[in-house]
Amino acid sequence: MPIKEPKELFVLMLSNLRQGTERTTKLYQEFSQLAEDPDVKEALAARAFVSENTLATLDQCFKLIGEQPVKPSGRLQEVFAEDVRRELAEIQGPVAKRLYILSKAIVLTHLRIAEYVALVAAADLSGHYGVGVLLESSLANKLAFVERTRRLIGKVVEARVAERMAARTAA
Repeated sequence: MPIKEPKELFVLMLSNLRQGTERTTKLYQEFSQLAEDPDVKEALAARAFVSENTLATLDQCFKLIGEQPVKPSGRLQEVFAEDVRRELAEIQGPVAKRLYILSKAIVLTHLRIAEYVALVAAADLSGHYGVGVLLESSLANKLAFVERTRRLIGKVVEARVAERMAARTAA
């Protein structure tokens, strides 16, 4: 689809974000099921829930600009998911699996964050300030998830270090 006007680009970018959010929601659900650690499982399930709500927000953005999503053509997330599944199958240790799943969740979220930053600017540029507000609220959710995941990674590492210290003390 040739892009001639800034609004067409905005609709395409918003469509890509919406499609990516749908796929990300499914990936969070899948990662949650693959996670063995209850804290990781719960965090990813909560992220999937928030991501589902984000879809409604993105639908409202389309409504405000009077457009419908277009069919994006990207395969980035499909390739990402295939790689995660393959690499996760090779990881044996439970701590390593936890860290791997959490790190991949952060990578996926940072990809979404970059899209949101660009779209907030595009919404402001196009005069759709209400859309900018909706997008920024979703962006805030993404930033909060990154911070929560960072803390969960710290918790996993602290627990592992405590185990090692206890083993050394006992020896």
